Amino acid sequence: MWRAYSDMREANYKGADKYFHARGNYDAARRGPGGVWAAEVLSDARENSQRVTDFFKFGDSGHGVEDSEADQFANRWGRSGKDPNHFRPRGLPDKYK
Repeated sequence: MWRAYSDMREANYKGADKYFHARGNYDAARRGPGGVWAAEVLSDARENSQRVTDFFKFGDSGHGVEDSEADQFANRWGRSGKDPNHFRPRGLPDKYK
């Protein structure tokens, strides 16, 4: 998951957020049941913390409920073993596979 997060930050590529969510969860799930569990716990914590910070920042991050739900959909997609490339935007450099 850390590699996907690092790649997402480095790439800074518009429209790639869901791909990196799915890829991080996919990579973690491939490590076995413990990876699936860790991915779910970390993904839920990340989304929940984002909602809390939005509350205190009055929604300043632009990360609304719809975006959080879309992130969680991509997280579940990856954790289930489905191909994260479903979310891969065109033009994202091959370096981020």
